[in-house]
Amino acid sequence: MSTDINATDSPSEIAIASREADSAAGGSPPGRFERVLVVTTDDPAGRAAASTAVDLAAAHDATVDALYVVDTTEGWDMVVERRERAGEALVESVEAAGASVGVDVEKWFRYGTPHREAVDFAAAHDADLVVIGSARRTGLDRLLHPDPVPARVRRGADAPVMVVGPDDA
Repeated sequence: MSTDINATDSPSEIAIASREADSAAGGSPPGRFERVLVVTTDDPAGRAAASTAVDLAAAHDATVDALYVVDTTEGWDMVVERRERAGEALVESVEAAGASVGVDVEKWFRYGTPHREAVDFAAAHDADLVVIGSARRTGLDRLLHPDPVPARVRRGADAPVMVVGPDDA
């Protein structure tokens, strides 16, 4: 099919010809996402990331994978149980947000180190985009954790990574 464009063609005719060419090529148009992975966290930036992921998925007719990683680097059972409960609530809220705009959301849990699990999950599930929150850090937190999770995910992931701040919702 030819997609030659005349100067006399209307913008709607151009858009239709472009969509027809994309569908004839057998794939989704370049720049479209089919799977969006959101790494959920229980803070304002994590909630903003979840909201952004659902909005992007709605715009691209994509599926969202809502992942919560229970950080097991601290082996205290009470802490892990508390994180599990928080994670369940977070992935449920992403699913509810997706349902309200017609986006399919798959809920996932992993146990381990957050950045490693997020990178491994993105690779195993062919994520087209990873969305993760990045909270503002204090001086002490910067000293204790000089390399935050979003930076590690950005370096390790094969897919593009969007880091969302708490004010970006």
